Amino acid sequence: MNFNLYEDAHEFERKAKPFLVQHEDIYSLFYGILQGIKAGRYEKPVMVTIEEEGNLVALFQMTPPHPLNIVIIDESRTDDILTFAAAEFLDRGFHLTSAVGLKPVVLSFADKWKALTQCESKLLMDQGLYRLDEVNKSLENSPGSWRFARKDEAALIEKWYVLFGNDAGIENRPMEEIKERVAQFLEDQEVFFWEVDGKVVSMMKKARPSDHGVTVSFVFTPREERKKGYARTMVAAGSEELLKTYDFCVLYTDMLNPTSNKIYQEIGYRKIADSVHVEFVGKERA
Repeated sequence: MNFNLYEDAHEFERKAKPFLVQHEDIYSLFYGILQGIKAGRYEKPVMVTIEEEGNLVALFQMTPPHPLNIVIIDESRTDDILTFAAAEFLDRGFHLTSAVGLKPVVLSFADKWKALTQCESKLLMDQGLYRLDEVNKSLENSPGSWRFARKDEAALIEKWYVLFGNDAGIENRPMEEIKERVAQFLEDQEVFFWEVDGKVVSMMKKARPSDHGVTVSFVFTPREERKKGYARTMVAAGSEELLKTYDFCVLYTDMLNPTSNKIYQEIGYRKIADSVHVEFVGKERA
């Protein structure tokens, strides 16, 4: 097998795209981040193909400090491919802090990385990946209506960004970086608000558009407005708007939160894969 590092994102895309577009929903995260790399949004991205006798068998992508994203193409060789890849990443001096992707693949890679480095692993997120092609029209909507967020509402989104991270158990970025990200969200008109009597009560955003699909993310309702159906109505209305442009929407859910999984299924989302994010830590932190 050959481990091929790419510096040119367009060249990497030419190699990866034929497979990714056939599985655009399942690998939407990988494909979406690749579009961000092409746009110059990440510093020092890592892009790798593994090939055997001219055939593409795996793809790896990393935008430090974010996780290594793993895609296995030849599933009949998964164990051999991951064993080879882990050894190559170690021999080449890569510092891997975490990995993300389909659950069995990432857990297998984690076992191999732990054996090589004597580190331990910690499950950060156990997620379901859902796809929507059509919104359930029979849903009863909560009062209010949706609209795009305005640039003068950045402070509210920044506040909710931090609260969202706290709820999800995610370490938040520095505030300056959050402000920059929110400004970009608003510039790209990615944030949807649900408003009731002039008060914003819930939000979502679109992310990582691909050729035919788009991701729904950052679904948040402040605690005082929860259990009123706002999140479900916001996601249903926002998804319906996105389906005017895209063939499908995808979103990730926390599998430990049965409520969110239930409301997305009520909207019409159906589960298509299990995904995990695993962190690699020293034994003293495990």
